[in-house]
Amino acid sequence: MSAPVVDVASAIQSASINPHPSPAHDLNPSTAASTKKPVSPATSIPSDAESIPESALKPVPRRANLPPLPDMRFEQSYLASLEGAESWWRIAWITTRDQVALPLLQGMLWTLLLSGWRHWNRGAQLQGATLGSKVRRWWWDVNNWKIPDETQKAVEEKVGEVSRSFLKVE
Repeated sequence: MSAPVVDVASAIQSASINPHPSPAHDLNPSTAASTKKPVSPATSIPSDAESIPESALKPVPRRANLPPLPDMRFEQSYLASLEGAESWWRIAWITTRDQVALPLLQGMLWTLLLSGWRHWNRGAQLQGATLGSKVRRWWWDVNNWKIPDETQKAVEEKVGEVSRSFLKVE
């Protein structure tokens, strides 16, 4: 049994459909886009020659500065590597290599790179000799903020203090 709301909507929709449409009455009125006329310079919009700059009439053609973008889709390289496979073992190896091993290796190397960068950058933030470090130190001096001394010895002392207070060892 169907819902009454669906029955009402179906009745309204079927009642509004015209079974015998009239082309004279039911077609859209014609517009400027309905008629196609070829454009030629002689029949174009008349205007004064001085009102249109010559750069608009004869634009400089664009030159291709960059080579076309390479096709970087995974499917193309995967199918190309499958082309030389002789057995289903070779297909399984290529699939495992391309879809499991290489993405895992790429993710691991990328994470190691970012972790190393973060570790190096943490030490170079305030002790560095770059312009950004000098501006940061100047800003901290202007605001009378204490520049943190996060050397290895300071970190070890903080860890020792926290562990002693946690274990209540004197």
